[in-house]
Amino acid sequence: MPRLARWYVKTSFVYLTASLTVGVALGARDVLLSSPMLDALLPVYFHLFMVGWVAQLIFGVAYWMFPTYSREHPRGSEKLAAATCVMLNVGLLLRAIGEPLNTLSPAPAWGWTLVVSAGLQWLAGVVFVANTWGRVRGR
Repeated sequence: MPRLARWYVKTSFVYLTASLTVGVALGARDVLLSSPMLDALLPVYFHLFMVGWVAQLIFGVAYWMFPTYSREHPRGSEKLAAATCVMLNVGLLLRAIGEPLNTLSPAPAWGWTLVVSAGLQWLAGVVFVANTWGRVRGR
């Protein structure tokens, strides 16, 4: 397994654990205590799970397992794949920080944090598709 694929997969495991931890806190909020902070974590839970765990695992496995692009560049551009990983994770971490802060204390700075977060995640998806597209072909 290529080093970058291992980074994608192992990072996705971290996000799976984090999302399930947030999910437990959200599930217990009605029984133990309810707080605005816990309520503000609901979108973070979904992002950690769907982007952090699911999308990142898919990106890593696709980077590793899809057919080769060429002999010189079997997985496309390694720099683009690494940039995708960085953008996806920076965007996700900004979302995890900005979402609850924007919910609890709305301010333009937190709103812009979410805009930058969404832009980075979108750009990561576009770069992933651009770098992987040529590997999806018939015989």
